[in-house]
Amino acid sequence: MKKIFLFFAFISIIAQAQTAKGVKIGYIDMEYILEKVPDYADALNQLEQKAQNWKQEIETKRTALTTLKESLKTERVLLTKELIEEREEEIAYFEKEMLDYQEKRFGPKGDLIIQKSVLVKPVQDQIFTIVQDVAEQRKYDFVFDRSSDLTMLFADKKHDISDYVVKKLTTSQKREEMSKKQLKALEAKEALEDAKAAQEANPAYTERQRILDEKKAAREKLLEDRQKAIEEKKDAAAEKRKKLLEERDAKKNGTVIEKDIPKTDATSEKTETNSEKTETVTTEKPATEKKLSPEEIRQKAIDERNKKIEERKKALDEKKKKMAEERAAAIKAREQKTETEKKD
Repeated sequence: MKKIFLFFAFISIIAQAQTAKGVKIGYIDMEYILEKVPDYADALNQLEQKAQNWKQEIETKRTALTTLKESLKTERVLLTKELIEEREEEIAYFEKEMLDYQEKRFGPKGDLIIQKSVLVKPVQDQIFTIVQDVAEQRKYDFVFDRSSDLTMLFADKKHDISDYVVKKLTTSQKREEMSKKQLKALEAKEALEDAKAAQEANPAYTERQRILDEKKAAREKLLEDRQKAIEEKKDAAAEKRKKLLEERDAKKNGTVIEKDIPKTDATSEKTETNSEKTETVTTEKPATEKKLSPEEIRQKAIDERNKKIEERKKALDEKKKKMAEERAAAIKAREQKTETEKKD
């Protein structure tokens, strides 16, 4: 009946929370947290060993009681009425003693429950304190215990703060062994993490961070594409330059070979014509090549390519500057809008 009442109370709280604006709900798993506490786990193992010893003692008493009952059953025909009654009283007393011992060790108020409560309470107190601190830092309105009598039909993992509570609990236990310098560094780290968690809990911050991440990714992709295009153009220019040099070398070598080819009567006239054309080319081309050497041509091509790269870089810087101004204007507009909504 109590569980049913708690269940409906929980449903009522959730329904009210859903109608409220900005309500945050988290939960912990107390059993999971206790399993992660080394001191509690060790003490629980020792208590479990005690419980096993108690069970063995109870089993020994039960075996002895069974032996007494079997012995009376076998010897009943040989005993007088007074002896039978005496044996039965002895068995009843022994049986009651065994049940009392069992109740003392494993009953609702037995040693096992009491010692377990003694072990759990200090750790639970620490956990409750940490949960309150976490709820205040992360702006939680409700924090439930999943392992309690309160039935949770579904719980999204992103609302589970058990691991964070374990981390805080472990850290608090290690504080006693730390120096002042280590404590100061740890407190600074925790303050940074808490501030980050508080920012992430703010929906406006989360949305703004998402927009900034998207713009950053788009900007990086644009730079990567431009760099790729520049590399492709450089490769194409280098390939073209290599091809021109090969063609020029081939023409030079071809001219030498044509002069060494022996002429025949059938092709003498055609060869002479080709020779005249070749001579014309060879006479005109050196005139051009005298102005610029191959090294100068290569340097000129490199200078032109560097000039183009500088122009592209300048255009890219201007575009980045423009994007930064637009982004700053957008952030300022959102902040003004947020302030206006808060005032409203």
